[in-house]
Amino acid sequence: MDQLTVLFLLFLVTLVAVPVASWVRLPYPVVITMGGLLLAVIPGVPELRLEPELLLPLLLPPLLHSAGWRTSWREFAANAKPILLLAVALVFVTTAAVAWVAHRVVPGLPVAAAVALGALVAPPDPVAASAVASTLRLPRRLVSILESEGLFNDVTAIVLYQVAVAAVVTGSFSAGEAVGKLFLSAAVACAVGVAVSLVARWGDKFLNDERLRVMASLMLPFVAYIGSDELGGSGVLAVIVNVLLLRAQGIEAPDRSGRIAGGVFWAVIELMVTGLTFGIIGIELRAVLDALGGDTADVLVEAAAVVATVIVVRGLWLFPTAVLARRRNRRAADEDDPDVEDLAPVGPRETAVLWWAGMRGVATVALVLALPLETDAGEPFPGRDRLVVIAFAVVMVTLVVQGLTLPALVKALGVRESEDAAGQAEADLRVRAAKAVLQRLREMEAAEELPDEVVDVMRLRQQAVIAQLRPEAYAEDARKALAEKHRRKREFKRVEAELTEAARAELKSARAERGNDPVIVDKLLRRIDLRGWV
Repeated sequence: MDQLTVLFLLFLVTLVAVPVASWVRLPYPVVITMGGLLLAVIPGVPELRLEPELLLPLLLPPLLHSAGWRTSWREFAANAKPILLLAVALVFVTTAAVAWVAHRVVPGLPVAAAVALGALVAPPDPVAASAVASTLRLPRRLVSILESEGLFNDVTAIVLYQVAVAAVVTGSFSAGEAVGKLFLSAAVACAVGVAVSLVARWGDKFLNDERLRVMASLMLPFVAYIGSDELGGSGVLAVIVNVLLLRAQGIEAPDRSGRIAGGVFWAVIELMVTGLTFGIIGIELRAVLDALGGDTADVLVEAAAVVATVIVVRGLWLFPTAVLARRRNRRAADEDDPDVEDLAPVGPRETAVLWWAGMRGVATVALVLALPLETDAGEPFPGRDRLVVIAFAVVMVTLVVQGLTLPALVKALGVRESEDAAGQAEADLRVRAAKAVLQRLREMEAAEELPDEVVDVMRLRQQAVIAQLRPEAYAEDARKALAEKHRRKREFKRVEAELTEAARAELKSARAERGNDPVIVDKLLRRIDLRGWV
């Protein structure tokens, strides 16, 4: 079995794990990780030979871009205080605590290598956070904090990681130089992220082919990451700044087919990269444990100490800061502070969920696998095998144990967004969109000579939406009339679907006949899929 076969097996594990995760109601990274472990024990599955320096630029940009596209600058700004406490302050605290513990429990581990370990296990995973949110129906503000924390803590952690690794590899360290690098890295990353978004906005005017748009969207996170990295900046921060600006600018395909293609493409990319990353865990872990031999029991004890530190430190940080935030909120309310809503903290129950949802994943795996094999002096990177096992243990415990128990915790604490609230929010937005359509229709009707039947159909469609969601806006007779028209419209759509399928079946039969150009047939089939007619 060669390397390519192993990669395809990992993708197969992902393909199977996702529906299984939906069936058992678990975040899919948990199931993929367990699948990777099962794959590792199959006889004949070889060790993956991965180049450490290629892992970060290959795995992180698409995942960060995809996760960033689900949030917005407004959500980050609204929750900036708790996010900064989690994404910056907590990362420093976790790194320091883990480094102190690791330096004491791992024999002969240099301080710089211990700091590198602390930095790579510090950031929770935004992909796992999104997967958890999608299955547990958490409140939107809590989801926003989790996702934004997962995005921005990678920036802090990776800069700390790079400084610590450089100190190990070169054998020298300067605190002043490290602080300067931190600020320089952030400044360069922001500049590159802004520049790439401006170029993307300019170039978007010239891309009138959905294939080119999708290709450009794939290239952008890599351009931002690699460009910033080459200039000495944080590639992670550059990707995040770029995607948030693109999101704010509203850059997207002008037609429905382009938006559908782009959405499906990025969903597949995220799933494949996530599956590959989590699947690697089991295979690499087996190889590292084999290399440790008789030291495995000692390493597991060391790993347990680090895992406990990671989990406990997060709780010790979150609960007191939440109490302080609530006190500040009460003072702001007493003083009629106009920013009181922005200061609103999560409550004790949400804080508990926020604590237990701090699962490690893609970033930790990618960073530990990216550790250099040797120092500049040609010596092995100190304790690399032990660090890999410890990091994987942190991922496995936080992802599997916490991931498996988090649904029960959420249910027990009752930290869920009510279906009524979610449905009401959706209904409000649908009514808002329908009213905008009616307003635009009135403007077009006044400015153009639109056919009456076109105006009637378009008006009926939106009035039916409003009547269904806001029945109080219409009199009883009007509601009944709209309901009857809406029923006829549904019947029309049912008949149209049957007729469309008949057309598709006939075209598919024609495709197999001699003399018919399959390219033309496929073009017509695609037109039917997008428009519903030939």
